[in-house]
Amino acid sequence: MAADAPDRNAGDRTAGTPDQHRGERRAETPAPDAGESTAPGRAPAEPEDAPADGDTTPAAANPRPYPPALIATAVALPVTLIVGILVAAFIATRAPVEREPLALGPVPAPQAAGPACTALLTALPDDIDDYRRAELVDPAPPGTRAWQRDDPATEPIVLRCGLDRPLEFNRASALQIVNNVQWFEIRDPAATGSTWFAVDRGTYLGFTVPDGSGPTPLQAVSDAITATMPERPLDPNPLPN
Repeated sequence: MAADAPDRNAGDRTAGTPDQHRGERRAETPAPDAGESTAPGRAPAEPEDAPADGDTTPAAANPRPYPPALIATAVALPVTLIVGILVAAFIATRAPVEREPLALGPVPAPQAAGPACTALLTALPDDIDDYRRAELVDPAPPGTRAWQRDDPATEPIVLRCGLDRPLEFNRASALQIVNNVQWFEIRDPAATGSTWFAVDRGTYLGFTVPDGSGPTPLQAVSDAITATMPERPLDPNPLPN
């Protein structure tokens, strides 16, 4: 009967060779790009120099930062150099200046070699304010001591012990007391300093100081005199006629 005959066209629609089906599936799978890895389970490799996400600058334009140690060294070197220069300048200004020995001319000093002057010279300080003890030309007058500043333009401080009584010292002379020592000042109008005479001890001494030296030198010598020479009553010259 016509109803029992198989529909051959139906078999044609559903049947097909295996090769035909594989060809259809391969056509649906896109081919990989040239150079792209096709290994199963592995993503395509990115170039080593590929920029980070959002960075449109080429990798060659991004230089590597300098190491922190190198930056610290570059900053520290100029600072160290400046500090070294300042320290060297400070040491140079504080270093003692070598000076020629100071020549002192002789003056009458009959008691210069006596025990009072010897004790006083031992008690005198080596430094008085910014004056340093000066070397004297040999043979130095007995009973003398001098101090100098590093500035060669400054006159020295000079002490002479064992002098005769000053002719200008009389009953009308004005005196100044410094640290328990009575001083009589003689100033030469043509000079740039004064000579002070201690007049209340067993021996007279003169102390010449330049202008601008301040009170410290007279105070320092007064302390040495007080410590080594006992006080004596004043013995001035009579008033001039």
